[in-house]
Amino acid sequence: MRLALFAAALALPFAAPLSAALAPGARAPDFTTQAAIGGRTFTLNLRSQLRKGPVVLYFFPAAFTGGCNAEAKAFADAVDDFRAAGATVIGMSADGIDRLREFSSAHCAGRFAVASAAPRVIRGFDVALDRPAGAGGGVRTMTTRTSYVIDRSGRIAFVHSDMNPADHVRTTLAAVRGLPPRVEHPSPKHGHPVNTPATRF
Repeated sequence: MRLALFAAALALPFAAPLSAALAPGARAPDFTTQAAIGGRTFTLNLRSQLRKGPVVLYFFPAAFTGGCNAEAKAFADAVDDFRAAGATVIGMSADGIDRLREFSSAHCAGRFAVASAAPRVIRGFDVALDRPAGAGGGVRTMTTRTSYVIDRSGRIAFVHSDMNPADHVRTTLAAVRGLPPRVEHPSPKHGHPVNTPATRF
């Protein structure tokens, strides 16, 4: 798999690390959008996903391109490791939901959701990547290849922004595993334990 990711990276016109505005400690913008998993569409809300645990939100430029296909397979292969660490993986791009529905089956193997990023989401996470639209002129807005680890409190815990897809899975999984564990405090009313993050930014 790493060989496939490396080969895909060689085909990219830009493989240098990118900068991202959302540094660790920043609050991740909430959003609601259309997503797909295994060819089925549904409405996805970031805040709702965070109630289950940390979220790995990885942006990719475009479905059905070499680097993005390889990266999706790498995340799909590692989903069980992310789940064991308590995290949910969500892929996101500027593609429309019809294209992502097909992509969710073809390259994500139905292992995790991929969602359509509206312009507001692209701006909020500072992942805009403008490319020429073709012979007719104009600009097509895509997204950079940027992976965020968002903790339960909705804060950015880690960011890896690089057009080379090779290290996104490895670095985000390491970041998730390095998050502070949840601790239990007795409820003041009923004496039952209440789960809260051990540390907040």
